[in-house]
Amino acid sequence: MPLSERRFDKYNLHKMIIKPLYLGVLLNIVIPGVLLFVCFYLKNNNLYTNPIVDFETMNILFIIFAVLSIIHSGLALWMRQKFFTTPMVTNNEKFEEDLTLSLLEKIRPVYFLISVIALYGICYYFLTTKFEEAAFLVVFSFLVFQVVRPRIRFVQKLIDAQLKLIENK
Repeated sequence: MPLSERRFDKYNLHKMIIKPLYLGVLLNIVIPGVLLFVCFYLKNNNLYTNPIVDFETMNILFIIFAVLSIIHSGLALWMRQKFFTTPMVTNNEKFEEDLTLSLLEKIRPVYFLISVIALYGICYYFLTTKFEEAAFLVVFSFLVFQVVRPRIRFVQKLIDAQLKLIENK
């Protein structure tokens, strides 16, 4: 282990990211995956075949949902970056516990924002019966989650940033 990594030995980094990670997997992979499977089942068994919107509106609606998805993903990335400048810990005594709870609290809205992208895909399917485009939006939300989810290196940088914020107080 490099010397620069040893300063994190007193923190249980895995414990700090496990709850936020499991919440993200539930909100951004399991639930959208199940909903996409339902759409797939409906499509393959021809149980839902009448689109609500007309053909000309389908492409415009997809473009609107795609643009909204890009905006949501950019906003999610921006909100995640704000963690480094926002105080999440008040003192050093309960640093790890405070940071763990604060990370879970602050990443929850980011995960909900990403899950909205998947919901755009599900709504698009029920409005248009076009499964491939709906699946594209859901898979895009999976990818955004993979970029935003906390990793060990992210938590290390977050610890450094929070310690600096405490020192500058």
